[in-house]
Amino acid sequence: MFKRIPLFSILVLAGLCSVVQPVRSQALIPHVLELDNEKLEQQGLILAQEAAQLIQFQQTELALARAQLATQLAPNNSQVWALLGSIYLQKEDMNQGIIALQRSRALEPNDAAVLFTLGSAYFQQEEYDTAVRYIESGLRLEPEIPGALFDLGNAYYKQQAYDEAIDQYQKAVDLDEQFWPAVNNIGLVLYEQGDVAGAVREWQTAAEIDDTQAEPKLAIAVALYAQGEREQALALGEAAIRLDDRYADLEFLRENLWGDRLLAQAQTFLELPPIQAAIAQSSAVNSSDPSQQEE
Repeated sequence: MFKRIPLFSILVLAGLCSVVQPVRSQALIPHVLELDNEKLEQQGLILAQEAAQLIQFQQTELALARAQLATQLAPNNSQVWALLGSIYLQKEDMNQGIIALQRSRALEPNDAAVLFTLGSAYFQQEEYDTAVRYIESGLRLEPEIPGALFDLGNAYYKQQAYDEAIDQYQKAVDLDEQFWPAVNNIGLVLYEQGDVAGAVREWQTAAEIDDTQAEPKLAIAVALYAQGEREQALALGEAAIRLDDRYADLEFLRENLWGDRLLAQAQTFLELPPIQAAIAQSSAVNSSDPSQQEE
C-alpha cells in the first residue's frame, strides 16, 4: 500500500545524514536544504497522473493518497485540486469533495468542468438552488454540453420547475439525439404532470434509442398496468427486471428521480407475484454469476 511520508520528515532525515554530530561544547550550525519548487511541482503532477490512472481501475484509496500528496507538492495547480475533489465525490465524501473543488475554482474561476462538478456535488447534497447556480455558470462558458444540460434539468425537476426541466432535457437531446436518459426524464416529468400518454411516448423513444436499458421499459410497464393493460405490462416488466434488477428497489427508483405518483404505482406493480418471481430469478442468476456482482 502506498504510504505518504511527510515532506518535513524527509528533510529531517536528509539533514541528519549529512551533519557530523557536534561535541558537547560545540555550537550546531544546521544545514538547510534548498528545495527546487519546480521539481516538486513536477513530481506532484506525476502523482496526479498516477491517481487518474488508478481511478480508471477503481483503486480509489491508492488514487486518493496520491492526489492528496499531489496537492501538497503542486498547491497552485487547479487541475490537481479538481482531481482530488472528483475522487472524494467518487468516495461519496461530498463535503471534502466540495472543499477541494472550491480550491480549484479559486485558482481557475472559469473552468466550466469544475463548475459542472460542483453543481453535481451540491445536487447530491440536495442544495438544488446552489446546484443550478453553478451549472448555469458553467453553461455560460460552455453552453453545448449535454451532460451539464441534463444535470441542470434534474436540478430544476427537483425544484418542481417542470417546464424549465423539460427545456433543459430537450436541449440535451437536440445536441445528442442518442442521449436516452434525457428523453427518459422528460417522461418522468410529464408523468408527474399527469400527461400519461406523453410520458409513455417519451419512454418508448428512450427504449428505442437503447433497448438494453431497463428503466424506460419498467416505467412503461408500470404506466400500462395502472391503465389496466396487465398482460403487456407484466411481460415488459419481467423483461426490464431481467435486464437490471436494481430497478426493483424503490429507493433506487427514487434516486433515479421517479416521482411520487410513479413510485406509488411502481410499488404496487413490483409486489405482483409474477414480478416478484422475476426479481427472485434475476437475483439468483446474479448471485451465481461473479461477473454480475459488485467488486
